[in-house]
Amino acid sequence: MTRIYLVDDHPIVRDGLRTVLQGAGHEVVGEGEDAERALADIAALQPQLLLLDLNLGARSGLELLGALKARAVGVRTLVLTMSALPRNVGEALRLGALGYVLKDSPTRELLAAVEAVAQGRRHLGPGVADLLVQELAAPAQDDPIALLSPRERQIARLVVQGRTSAAIGAQLKLSPSTVDTYRSRLMAKLGVGDVPALVRLALRTGLVEDDEE
Repeated sequence: MTRIYLVDDHPIVRDGLRTVLQGAGHEVVGEGEDAERALADIAALQPQLLLLDLNLGARSGLELLGALKARAVGVRTLVLTMSALPRNVGEALRLGALGYVLKDSPTRELLAAVEAVAQGRRHLGPGVADLLVQELAAPAQDDPIALLSPRERQIARLVVQGRTSAAIGAQLKLSPSTVDTYRSRLMAKLGVGDVPALVRLALRTGLVEDDEE
């Protein structure tokens, strides 16, 4: 039995995962839909395994992985996501994830991945190894999002979602002028002159995906 914490922003998905995992003899000790709650819960509950989606709305699962790595939290992480973007596979593994499985995989694949990661072994689901090879082979300049800092990525994602500088500032505890500075800087780095161009670039590069709009 493995003690598991679930992070996914869709309650119906968490319900289904909980049923599958508990039916296989695992214990789901907690669940959350955002990075902030997950960080606090993981510290308190100390699960053995984190089952993590990458699309969490305002913040991505990659940011949660980065926070866990920075705090040296020892939970083993299995990414379960719809994202088949090579960049996301490479970044998740660089940030400490041991496994990466796509959500269209069969249940037996998920359970095999849980067993492997719980034992400290790496597990890449069907097709994920090919995505990783693509990421490793791609020239760095092909990925403009790699130029952004984690904070710039976060603000870019919120801008693409239509948030104003005031709303972003309130959420991130920054002044609107500071948000405007980040926004101008990230758009200059990406070579875009307006928000529609930023939206197109964000969708093309995977900063956000179609189901996040």
